[in-house]
Amino acid sequence: MPGTLNWVVEPFESLTPQRLYAVLALRQEVFVVEQRCAYLDADGRDRSAVHLQGYQGASAEEPLVAYARLLAPTRAAAAAVIGRVVVRPASRGRGMGRLLMERAMRELATRFPGAPLRVEAQSYLVQFYRSLGFRAAGSEYLEDGIPHVAMYRACGEREAPPR
Repeated sequence: MPGTLNWVVEPFESLTPQRLYAVLALRQEVFVVEQRCAYLDADGRDRSAVHLQGYQGASAEEPLVAYARLLAPTRAAAAAVIGRVVVRPASRGRGMGRLLMERAMRELATRFPGAPLRVEAQSYLVQFYRSLGFRAAGSEYLEDGIPHVAMYRACGEREAPPR
């Protein structure tokens, strides 16, 4: 099981320059460099998001190892969105992805009670998201050249199904 993560949850305007840099650097390390995907990460949605950050250690000055961008439901889309889900490569294989998602689901359930949750899952992670109670909706599609599947978790689900 992973060590304790120090969680910081804050809107864009509260991000310090140091934390914003850590978030953007981690996202670029994984989504742009590791996955070799040139895309516009600064897509305009960060300003309206809540940023869930998991730092390894006692403070938010430690390395950022886990991150997710949380978006509120809208009139056009009733589901709250968990996106830009990422764990630092050196920290994988220790259950941090599960901790991150569980924390993200709790945060959204508190902020938007009753709202369903949505993730745009990279296809190779569908089983992981299923283990957290998400169900695929629709066919696989390409986003920035990477296969994805839209997945939803109904509102009111308290626990993920057994693994």
